[in-house]
Amino acid sequence: MRPILLASQSPRRKELMQLLPWPFEVYTKEVEEQIDTQLAPEVNVQSLAEQKAMAVAECYSDRLVIGADTVVCYEGKIMGKPKDQEDAKQILRLLSGNTHQVYTGVAIICKETQTKVTFYQATHVTMQDLSDSEIEEYLLTNESHDKAGAYAIQGYGARYIYSIEGDYYNVVGLPVHAVYSKLKEILG
Repeated sequence: MRPILLASQSPRRKELMQLLPWPFEVYTKEVEEQIDTQLAPEVNVQSLAEQKAMAVAECYSDRLVIGADTVVCYEGKIMGKPKDQEDAKQILRLLSGNTHQVYTGVAIICKETQTKVTFYQATHVTMQDLSDSEIEEYLLTNESHDKAGAYAIQGYGARYIYSIEGDYYNVVGLPVHAVYSKLKEILG
C-alpha cells in the first residue's frame, strides 16, 4: 500500500497520525481558509477539511488523502486563531470559567477510487476560572500563538482545563479513534 497523504502542516496531527497502523506522508497545498459565520461550526470544519484534502488529491489522484480542520466555539461563535497577544487574552477571558466546544472536521478522499468520506467530532471542554495573572503567565509561553481558542490542551494549557467530555485527541486536532474506524472501513 502506498502511504496515505496527510494534508496538514500541523505537527500535532502528524504525531497523532503516527498512532495509526498505516504509513503516511505529509503533503500540503495552500488553501485559503475561510469560515462562513452563517454556517454551523460542524459544516465549516468539514468544508475546510475537504478543501485541504481535495487540493492535495488533485495532485495525487491515486492516493488516499486526509484533510482536517479544528475550531473552538463558545456560545455558537467560532473562535479562530488569535491575531495577536491582545486577541489571545480576550479569547482566554471569554473561555475562562465556561464550557466551550471543539469541532474537528475530517475528509478522507481518493479521486481514483471515488472515495469521499467527511465527518466531524465534537468535544466539550470546561476551563477553570482564570485570573488575569494566570492569563498573562500563559501568554508568556507563546502556546496561544497558532492555536484555535488560544490554548493548547496538550501543553501548558492543560493546567487550566477542568474537564472534557468527548475525545481528547479531537481537541488536540485529530479524532484518532474516528479516523482509525473510517480508515479500517475504507482499507478493509
